[in-house]
Amino acid sequence: MIRLKSLVRFLPLLFLLMLSSCYSFQGIAIAKEIETYYVAQFDNVSGNVVPTLAPNFTEKLKDKVRNESRLIYLDNQDADVEFSGVISDFRVTSEAPQPGEDVAFNRLTIGIRVEYTNRVKEEESTTIKSSFYAEYPSDTNLLDVQEDLIETITDQLVEDVFTKAFTNW
Repeated sequence: MIRLKSLVRFLPLLFLLMLSSCYSFQGIAIAKEIETYYVAQFDNVSGNVVPTLAPNFTEKLKDKVRNESRLIYLDNQDADVEFSGVISDFRVTSEAPQPGEDVAFNRLTIGIRVEYTNRVKEEESTTIKSSFYAEYPSDTNLLDVQEDLIETITDQLVEDVFTKAFTNW
């Protein structure tokens, strides 16, 4: 009877161990030889220019790599890995027409193109293209919500760049 109780307690643990061996999480995968990074100032080549967008994106990317990796920032292009690129798209579109052709909400979309250069493992160098959007009510003035929307969108874009550059997904 005691063995049966022990077996019943042990089975869920065994089951969890079996499941964990079926899936492996691969996080950041930065080669040991890579020690430094550089982020060049991004340019804004989109038709609608928000003056602070490119500098803020540049700083967010620097901070993301600094805070979530062991890499050391170099203030020149001699780093082991380099990020450079442009804000390629900044646009507002009307979405979800309501009966009678009224617009329910607007969508702000920001797109980027990043050149990721890996001088240690050149085969990992790549161009990263990404875009993300946030929506806001059609009766709201963009200028009233623009700062918060840009913050949300650029956070996601930085996450995308970091993930594509440093993970094996």
